[in-house]
Amino acid sequence: MKIIILGAGQVGGTVAANLTSEDNDITVVDRDGQILQALQDRLDLRTVAGNATYPAVLERAGVDDADMVIAVTNSDEANMVACQICATLFRTPSKIARVRAVEYLSHPQIFAPDALPIDVLISPEQLVTQYVRRLIEHPGALQVMDFADGKVRLVGVRAYYGGPLVGQELRTLREHVPGVQTRVAAIYRRGSAIIPEGETVIEAGDEVFFVAARKNIRAVMSELRRLDKPVKRITLAGGGNIGMRLAQSLETQYQVKIIEHNPQRCRAIADELKKTIVLRGDAADEDLLLEENIENTDVFCALTNDDEANILAAMLAKRRGARTVMALINRAAYVDLIQSSDDIDVAISPQQATIGSLLAHIRRGDVATVHSLRRGAAEAIEAIAHGDAGSSEVVGRRIDQIRLPRGTTIGAIVRGEEVVMAHHDTVIEPEDHVILFLVDKSRLRDVEKLFSVGVTFL
Repeated sequence: MKIIILGAGQVGGTVAANLTSEDNDITVVDRDGQILQALQDRLDLRTVAGNATYPAVLERAGVDDADMVIAVTNSDEANMVACQICATLFRTPSKIARVRAVEYLSHPQIFAPDALPIDVLISPEQLVTQYVRRLIEHPGALQVMDFADGKVRLVGVRAYYGGPLVGQELRTLREHVPGVQTRVAAIYRRGSAIIPEGETVIEAGDEVFFVAARKNIRAVMSELRRLDKPVKRITLAGGGNIGMRLAQSLETQYQVKIIEHNPQRCRAIADELKKTIVLRGDAADEDLLLEENIENTDVFCALTNDDEANILAAMLAKRRGARTVMALINRAAYVDLIQSSDDIDVAISPQQATIGSLLAHIRRGDVATVHSLRRGAAEAIEAIAHGDAGSSEVVGRRIDQIRLPRGTTIGAIVRGEEVVMAHHDTVIEPEDHVILFLVDKSRLRDVEKLFSVGVTFL
């Protein structure tokens, strides 16, 4: 697929790295020649220096015969204009734009087909808000990913000493939680992936990914660790777009405070929010945290635009008694450092949240949802099975008859409103939504071929 990426920032660079590893023809456009050179030095792609909204620059990038344009510059307006130009002058088949401003997103009629010709809108702030909200709903989870419109979730949790299933073989899970449908999709032990089998023994410290219907998640988590109490009090550091959106999403169900240092921004968000307490100050000010009884906070979430400030504020909150702390981190290297330490519970990467949403529209075949994991090394996808036994390699076959690539597991199947946990004798039916976990993302093409339709197999 020939793809042109407009913008070589954090998101653009991460998208480029993901897509070049999958044999796509990638061109990146940006004004900054130094950033482009750095990308070209480490990735197999073309670069074009210039303004992404200029037709001549787009033409140099090869937009005439491009399959897709992904506009992820730092300017919403530039992204929207670029998509308009690609549609009007070059008839580009697929156009994706990142739009962050609520002022645009709150008027969806702007993006109607007869208005702005954008096929897919990506809002990182909205994606991060949804991601953090899911973590708050399931205290103790490291990651929570939705599939099939929330009917089934993939949850990552660290196993602790004292968990009833820790030290036990996976085959005993059904005995531990009778009547609960669940399946372990993958286990990471000291950074290495383990393909779960019936005789696999869960050890303390393992990062376990399991699939379950939303209503059963808490019951399964209780087998791997001591359950945290439900969340009541939440403190957010940073009143930017993400902080304010998250507060709006949470304030009707939880006691929410926002700490923001900018006085004008404080007034603006105080006018917008109805129940949230808005505090002016520095989230890394120890005296302020103590005054606000940080030791009684269930979740502290640092969401400013400064990675270092987020890390420091979250570490301080944790040491002063906050039960769970999260930090928004843009730099990939920082994410790795935090995930290997005990000072911060969850590192939130906007890039990874955005990448998954983008990949769902780039994957071959009918892929409804993609979640990027382990810094892009692994993926969880929701693929829709089409065709029949004569035209599909999966429809009408038991799971143990499907030639799944090594390191790939089928966790669950959503059939209409029913969630079916995958077993060796489960038969895939037409239009099933199949939830797969790929430990090795390089095998993705093999999975896509499995779910392709049109070849006669009988």
